[in-house]
Amino acid sequence: MNGLTILVVDDDPVIRRLLEQRLLKENYEVLLAEDGYKGNAILSSNHVDVVLTDLMMPGDIGGIEVLEFAKNLDRNIEVILITAHSSVDTAVEAMKKGASDYLEKPINFTELFLRLEKISTMRGLLRSAEDLRQAMDVTEHTAAETIQNLEIITATLQTRLDNIESILTSETMASEDKVSEALNIILNWE
Repeated sequence: MNGLTILVVDDDPVIRRLLEQRLLKENYEVLLAEDGYKGNAILSSNHVDVVLTDLMMPGDIGGIEVLEFAKNLDRNIEVILITAHSSVDTAVEAMKKGASDYLEKPINFTELFLRLEKISTMRGLLRSAEDLRQAMDVTEHTAAETIQNLEIITATLQTRLDNIESILTSETMASEDKVSEALNIILNWE
């Protein structure tokens, strides 16, 4: 499995079936929707990595609305628009709204798979970067705790050394008592 779940939203059953077959053959997980309403419902109830949506579909919910819904739901969902040549300007405008890319009909599957591989690679890099950031956070936290513990130990040892020095330099104690008290402090260190 390629690790991506792809939602195909297209009102044309032939295109839906063709995309499904080709994507399944490449080991992608595929969800299908025949219109924007069904696409948004699937987005609401399933984890989806990539949406392949026709730009122009009948009804009130076309590709732009599916794009906006997906991005509002999770900004990490990648959306690739499928468009007829006459609507390339609209597709470019959709990219300004957050679409990852667009494909013109008829679909060039080599281009589609290159784009999906790019998305998969970017997601892998982002996961690696996040793992690295988490590891760095743990390391920083552990280092901070270690430094704090060393500072406490150092302060405790310094206090004990100051006490020993104070005892040994005391002019009111006998020499044997000084040595005895100093040894007592040394022997009771933990």
